[in-house]
Amino acid sequence: MKNSASSISAAASAARALQPLRVRWQQLAAREQTLVLVAGALLALALLWWLAVAPALGSLRTAPARHAQADQQLQQILKMQAQVQQLRQNAASPAQPQPMGDLQSQLQKSLQAELGGSAQMQWLGNRAQVTLTAAPAPALARWLAQVRDNTHAAASEMKLSRAAAADKPAADAATRWNGSLVLDLPEPAAP
Repeated sequence: MKNSASSISAAASAARALQPLRVRWQQLAAREQTLVLVAGALLALALLWWLAVAPALGSLRTAPARHAQADQQLQQILKMQAQVQQLRQNAASPAQPQPMGDLQSQLQKSLQAELGGSAQMQWLGNRAQVTLTAAPAPALARWLAQVRDNTHAAASEMKLSRAAAADKPAADAATRWNGSLVLDLPEPAAP
């Protein structure tokens, strides 16, 4: 009973508050009432557009790009997952170390194949020092991944700086690196 009495009282106070508006509405001419209704309808449509329709259309427009980006990220994650699994398998069953001569020739061949004349290799015992001159960043990244996967060599020291624009051809937009890096090879197999 108390709830119904309070709701009746709230309705009565709302009716009293709206009373001046009703009086003003009735004083307006029919044409003015129509204009106020049209303006209210336009305002309601504009609010509906800005709050409901426009954001939904924006989401629909950007959905294909976001979907493609999510697919690309998924592919990168799957690729990294495969690399982790391979590294775990390699760690669980270590391969027999290769003779030093095989490792050196394998490194030299892969260096020439990936980086060509932009890289020179010198041997310091069980370490290889590679000097880079305007080496393309994508090729360097591929070569380092090959070195890690195939020979299990690790980069122990790396001093790289971005090559100046004059050091690279104008048609090539890839970042290029100057500098040196030192690779530590795994212990050689006993002869």
